[in-house]
This record gives sequence, structure tokens and C-alpha cells, in this order.
Amino acid sequence: MYDVKLLIVDDEISLLTMLQTILTKEGFHAIDLATTGEEALEKCQVNQYDLILLDVSMPGLSGFEISPQIRQLTEAPIFFVTARSSDLDTLTGFALGADDYITKPFNPLEVVARIKARLRRVQQPATKLIQFHELLIDPISGEVRLHGEVIHLSAQLYQLLLFFAQHPNQLFTKAQIYEKVWGESYLGEDNTVMVHIRKLRQKLEQDASHPEMIVTVRGLGYKFVPEGVK
Repeated sequence: MYDVKLLIVDDEISLLTMLQTILTKEGFHAIDLATTGEEALEKCQVNQYDLILLDVSMPGLSGFEISPQIRQLTEAPIFFVTARSSDLDTLTGFALGADDYITKPFNPLEVVARIKARLRRVQQPATKLIQFHELLIDPISGEVRLHGEVIHLSAQLYQLLLFFAQHPNQLFTKAQIYEKVWGESYLGEDNTVMVHIRKLRQKLEQDASHPEMIVTVRGLGYKFVPEGVK
């Protein structure tokens, strides 16, 4: 049994019922359901969730429209679940703070596996304080400070930074980063890692277009360089 609280948002009642049934069988018993964006926002205002499955296309406010408002209320991982599978839609989802992007139709057991993998990473943080010059990461509280100022990161950006900080000066390919941080097999043509690294640079680098902390090794991958922390 998982001691977590989930929110599933979708205007398809049959899909909500199916996911709730499967998740309950897998040990998730605290599950809230919402059929509109407005209802999801109301629930997020009065409840603390550990993970949110959010449909994109709904009557009224769409998932893309409400995700920034949800992100202001919680740092819980947000998984978009949608039939919109174009590269633009995927990039839009991640740009809006999504931690995963699942396209319909999907295998419900794969969704459960992704939820379990994400919750394992969130619930089993490292415990040792990590510091490189003016960058401070507290794995217990999940707080990140740069020059003494708190840096607000989504759950996925935090996990990416924590992975880099735990492996300084080590080169990783996109596939290695995806499999370590996202906990899934890398399937090739996927911009997930690139998008998240760009967003992380925008949060941390003095000049994101000329990064010194999270650097690109052309043709090979990325690495975290502590000397680049100013």
C-alpha cells in the first residue's frame, strides 16, 4: 500500500474509472478525481497531492492553461495525459512544468510503472547537504539556494539538478540522463532531456546561452562542472 495522495484529471469518465481501479489494485487508495480544469484547481487549493495526472484537452480550462496555476500551489509531479502527441505539444507541456508526458492510447500498467518510479525518486532522497561554491542543495528539504536566494524548481528539474550534483565532472549522454533521472528506457528521438536542461540553465546560469555550470560536450552529452558555479 502506498501512503500517497493522487489526483487524476480527465473529462472521460471511463478513463478515470479505469485508472482509479488499476491504481487501487496496485496499492494506491487515496485517489481524487476531477473532470474539469476548474474542479482540479479547487481540489489543489484544499488538498496536498503527491502526484497529478492531468489531461490536456478538456471543456473549459485545458490542462495547459491550469498547469501554471497548479504549479503555484504545489511542487507535486505533473504528468500530462493526452492524445496530442506532436513535438510542439510535448515541448509545450514540459515548458509549462510537466514532469512527464503520456500520449493516448496508452498501456495503463505503463502509467502505473511511471508513477511508481517517480514516487520512489521523490520519497527516497539523499540526506547529505550538497554545496558547490554559491550553490547549495538540501536533499532533505528539497531546497535549492544560489547566492543565498531560494531557487524554485519543479520536481523534475530538481531531480535533474540533484543527479548532476551527485555526479560532478562526469559526462553523460542524453540516454543515460533520461534513464537515470526519468527511470525509463530511452527510445531515441526525444527532446525531454534537452528541454529540461535548457530550463535548468535558465534558472541557474548567469548567461543561459553560454552555460558554465551545465555544459554541453558536443556530440557526446552533458556534464555538471562545479567550477562553473559563481
